[in-house]
Formats: sequence, structure tokens, C-alpha cells
Amino acid sequence: VQLVESGGGLVQPGGSLRLSCAASGFTFSSRAMRWYRQAPGKVRELVAHISSAGGSTNYADSVKGRFTISRDNAKNTVYLQMSNLKPEDTAVYLCNTLIGYNYWGQGTQVTVSS
Repeated sequence: VQLVESGGGLVQPGGSLRLSCAASGFTFSSRAMRWYRQAPGKVRELVAHISSAGGSTNYADSVKGRFTISRDNAKNTVYLQMSNLKPEDTAVYLCNTLIGYNYWGQGTQVTVSS
């Protein structure tokens, strides 16, 4: 199982970013996917979840209405569209799936600062 995130960077408050997570080594279309984030000194937080077919999504209260999780099962990729970013969104964002064991990507840094 391999999960590779990309798309992070430095953005000003109010800006947008789209994160991608390319998956391999398992049947992507059969697995729910999640985005987590971890800020320095804070507990890892579940940001968004999407079902295997993409028909069901859930979000942390802190990102509802600003973030959208989606997936393309033909490309084995899950996305996180982030809008109206705030400084408190600054964190390393990690892709996750559970296949009897929690698998994680290496993470991508998102920094929201003016």
C-alpha cells in the first residue's frame, strides 16, 4: 500500500488549495479514504472522510462549508479542495486508509499566512 500526497504550499488567508493523494497497492475503489491533519503540538485531527464509491462524505466541524473531499476511482486518487483558508488550517495534511491496519502517506505541508 502506498499513499502519496501532493499539492500543499504557502497560501494567504482566504486563499485556496487542492490536495491530491495518489494511491496504489490495493483496490482503491473498495476502500473509504480519509484526510487528517496534524499541527505542531496538537493531536492528529480527522478532517474529512469519503466512502468507497464517493457517495457519502463527512467533515470536521472546523472545516465544514470550506473543504470538499472527492475521489476519482479511475485515477486511484482522492482530493481535498480547501477554500477560505485560515491560519489555523496550517498543518501537515495526511491521506489515510484502513485495511486491517492504518496506512498513511508522508504528508504535505499547508501553511496559511500573510
